[in-house]
Amino acid sequence: MIDLRSDTVTLHTDAIRQAMAAADVGDDVYGDDPTVAALKADGARLAAKEAALFFPSGTQANLVALLTHCQRGEEYIVGQKAHNYLFEAGGTAVLGSIQPQPLDFADDATLPLDTVSAAIKPDDFHFARTLLLSLENTHNGKVVPQDYLRQAWELTREWQLSLYIDGARVFNTAVAQGIPLSEISQYCEYADHLPFQRIGCPGRIPFVR
Repeated sequence: MIDLRSDTVTLHTDAIRQAMAAADVGDDVYGDDPTVAALKADGARLAAKEAALFFPSGTQANLVALLTHCQRGEEYIVGQKAHNYLFEAGGTAVLGSIQPQPLDFADDATLPLDTVSAAIKPDDFHFARTLLLSLENTHNGKVVPQDYLRQAWELTREWQLSLYIDGARVFNTAVAQGIPLSEISQYCEYADHLPFQRIGCPGRIPFVR
């Protein structure tokens, strides 16, 4: 029986342990760890991105992504029960001074886009600036439909937001839909030609965990 409650309850097989023990290693600070370098190159290839980063935990990956997209006093829209809002010790607020704007998920694991639009703050110095929409795929075991991702991406273009997908189980999503990872990660790409009209909004780096 395979336990699919979480990727963290998966038990290592003997083959996995042997592969870990026999892996080529090196100093990653100097880029000399061939196993880590191969992992990052493979991740970038599968996601069709220029490069990938390796993090030891999903919580750290989420934190770095959100801190990259938002600065102090800025805001990201996220689901009430999303992992990077509910289960990560308030790291974005504690370490980045970033304000989350949580919304309720719909039954199909999406954030209703009319609700998202209504939650985007006006361009007014009284408000934290909304700069990011954070989604989760899968969420609560449900695959977020590709058509929804496309619509969400179009909404972020309209409002000049970045789009982040917490994809801790994104390979499950790809397999369930019979599509390559790149079909999902394409919506995490920030369009370089899209200008930011707000002061203090630097270019954003695309992320998918």
